Amino acid sequence: MSLVELIAQADERGLVASGLACLDRCVPLLGGDDDLLRPLWTSLADPAGDDWADRLAQVRGTLGGTADAPGEAEDEAVRLARRMLEAAPARPAAAEVRVWADACSVASLQIHRMLDLVADEASSVDARREGRTQGMSPLVAAELRRQITVLELLAGRGAGGLRPALEVSTEGRRVLRAVVSRRARGRV
Repeated sequence: MSLVELIAQADERGLVASGLACLDRCVPLLGGDDDLLRPLWTSLADPAGDDWADRLAQVRGTLGGTADAPGEAEDEAVRLARRMLEAAPARPAAAEVRVWADACSVASLQIHRMLDLVADEASSVDARREGRTQGMSPLVAAELRRQITVLELLAGRGAGGLRPALEVSTEGRRVLRAVVSRRARGRV
């Protein structure tokens, strides 16, 4: 099943986890530490989920800046990551969350495509999301697999899929942190 189909079929929790996982993997671009989004993950596990808005505001306050802040290290990639955070809905309601999760999916794949040293043969990430994977660059392929895995975990396990989804996201964050670090060393 393609990523587009998985997003279309996901329930509210799966959509929030999908968007949050994409954002979580891109935190190294924003200068956030590894536990920055942990309170939002915890909020997803809470059946009431009443503290999502407060925790989201805290994360935004911690990171500061806007998507159009000048002088960022990876300019466009950083702007895309900031937009993911800024667009996160204050209340995870189904319609808003579906749009956000879809946008986060696209942004995260674009970020990985920009940062990959190997060129991706597709003209856009849309082809990748629809299942056309021929000639895909390694970093984009890994991100696509992670996005699919997160959605499958939540679809198959419900709230029980949150911990393994977080583990998948953590792995991806480490990979992106290494890529960003390697690129920074190359500029010095």
